[in-house]
Amino acid sequence: MTAIDRARVALTEHQIRPYIRRTPIIAVEARDFGLDLPNVLTLKLEFMQHSGSFKARGAFANLLSRSVPPVGVVAASGGNHGAAVAFAARRLGIPARIFVPSIASPAKLKQIAAQGAELVVGGDLYADALAASEEWVAQSGALPIHAYDQAETLLGQGTVGLELEEQAPELDTLLVAVGGGGLIGGIAGWYASRIRVIGVEPEAAPTLYRALEAGEPVDAPAGGIAADSLAPRRVGSLMFPLAQRHVDRVVLVPDAAIRQAQEILWRVLRIVTEPGGAAAFAALLSGRYVPQPEERVGLLVCGANTSAVDFGL
Repeated sequence: MTAIDRARVALTEHQIRPYIRRTPIIAVEARDFGLDLPNVLTLKLEFMQHSGSFKARGAFANLLSRSVPPVGVVAASGGNHGAAVAFAARRLGIPARIFVPSIASPAKLKQIAAQGAELVVGGDLYADALAASEEWVAQSGALPIHAYDQAETLLGQGTVGLELEEQAPELDTLLVAVGGGGLIGGIAGWYASRIRVIGVEPEAAPTLYRALEAGEPVDAPAGGIAADSLAPRRVGSLMFPLAQRHVDRVVLVPDAAIRQAQEILWRVLRIVTEPGGAAAFAALLSGRYVPQPEERVGLLVCGANTSAVDFGL
């Protein structure tokens, strides 16, 4: 099994660097968001990555390091992973077929279609799209690019941590939204407990929370307003040992706090983010995570594929 550690993440970062953006950070006083906290927050604006989320990192890591057959690649996705694989495949001249469930947002479907990938919509949840993609792999011989339970995916997402540490080496704590766990698993592998990594999940999709309680990945509810990005049936088996070792804890946030986080990010910073992208910030807004006065807190704004703002186009 490929190790998910600092050395492998660094090698992956070197490999994908020509194809990804170095996304910026911004420091904002918590009081600017209406929070009664003295802390300055460091926001990593990863939603500015190619295809609108961090997922492009893992997509390129897979396509650049694995042998791709002539038939191309296949991915199952709530939307963001599919958009990223479609983007990377187009950039590298590789055929791609993307399976998504009916809950995928129109913005994400447009992203995938715009990249020229073959789009297949069916089933109610991510698990349904995954099952359909596995059937296609068996029929076609296409290379599957898993959204989170693949070593190359974890290594690619881990480069967010590498990049952030270069930009903000002073951080004590990092809040990370959790779906299948590829992002937090890769980041945990990079930081390796040198800072406090806090997972944030919707109350309606407590996937990693339930797994840590049970001591192993288990099925969990898969609902809520972030269901198209943060609600797989269970976390990946590859990320789970990393979470056990290096994730301090997981906090659960209500949908109302996620929606409020979206609204405040827009009002204060003019950032448009999807629900999953605002979940980490929702942990502070809801009081589910309360930092110490001197704690230096970072949070990932990890995705912005939403049609929540209408520009009349």
